[in-house]
Amino acid sequence: MTTPRTEHLVLPGVLTAEEAAATVAGILAVQREDGAVPWFRGHHLDPWDHTEAAMALDAAGEHEAAERAYTWLAEHQNEDGSWYAAYADGAFDDVTDRGRETNFVAYIAVGVWHHYLSTGDEPFLDRMWPSVYAAIEFVLRLQQPGGQIGWKQEDDGARTADALLTGSSSIHHALRCALAIAEQREEPQPDWELAVGALRHAIRRHPERFLDKDRYSMDWYYPILGGALTGAEAKSRMEEDWDRFVVPGLGVRCVDPNPWVTGGESAELALTLWAMGESDRALEILQSIQHLRDTESGLYWTGYVFDDKAVWPQELTTWTAGSLLLAVAALGGHEATCAVFAGDRLPTGLDPDCCA
Repeated sequence: MTTPRTEHLVLPGVLTAEEAAATVAGILAVQREDGAVPWFRGHHLDPWDHTEAAMALDAAGEHEAAERAYTWLAEHQNEDGSWYAAYADGAFDDVTDRGRETNFVAYIAVGVWHHYLSTGDEPFLDRMWPSVYAAIEFVLRLQQPGGQIGWKQEDDGARTADALLTGSSSIHHALRCALAIAEQREEPQPDWELAVGALRHAIRRHPERFLDKDRYSMDWYYPILGGALTGAEAKSRMEEDWDRFVVPGLGVRCVDPNPWVTGGESAELALTLWAMGESDRALEILQSIQHLRDTESGLYWTGYVFDDKAVWPQELTTWTAGSLLLAVAALGGHEATCAVFAGDRLPTGLDPDCCA
């Protein structure tokens, strides 16, 4: 018999109750006392994957651990609202990449809204609002006239105008969550509404405004996962490149045509399929990557080179486990996870086709 905390993490052919508990314990074992969740102990932390792991902990009912992860973010936020791209698994100031990547910075809004929906903790929302507000304002300072978001600011303040489709799609999702937080607090943000509409329009109608990363599977599914493409447009995009990226029985390629499937991309594709209403295909994808599970730790290997029949790299990453748990939680009906990733459950801002 499963417990109320993890019953939604049980999925046939994917996780038993015991396996789900082991995966959650695996993430908790990596989390530091100060709340930080590195990729694995001894490796670096980045704000996006740290947040994804925190969301997985909330989906498993580990709310105190998740809150510590968000407290870590609040305590490490730069004065301009950003975070650095990478922190070593070590001292407070041990920064290994001083760039500020906009999709990394924005993702706190997704995590904070997910935690609030998981717990109903209004004081937490009050405490985190200044961090969310500052992060979104930082990101929007890099929005270009065409709506897309420049992907990085350097440590010296130099900003790139180049935009990444995956990153901007993730930011689109984060902006919608930020608007939901603002609505809950009754603090309207009309500039954010305009920004998310312009960004959505760029994603849907102007692929030329983004760097060409067509070989990467994330550029295929992220416009759907981020909520910019829905309905028939999403279905058409999914079918167009399905055979290009999905390797039956093994998972999803990270990069075409490399013979390398990765757990994170596979789990995110499953979450995308769930959001599209295709739970059966989502389940098949999740079942296909169980060969990446490490039975001893409960965590998942990052990837597998199928031509060589070899796990590569030799990494058991918290974010791979986190992405799988979030996909399972959505399929299992976890209300907060469903609300955050369902395309119709968040504010939309300005109509996506209002702009030229």
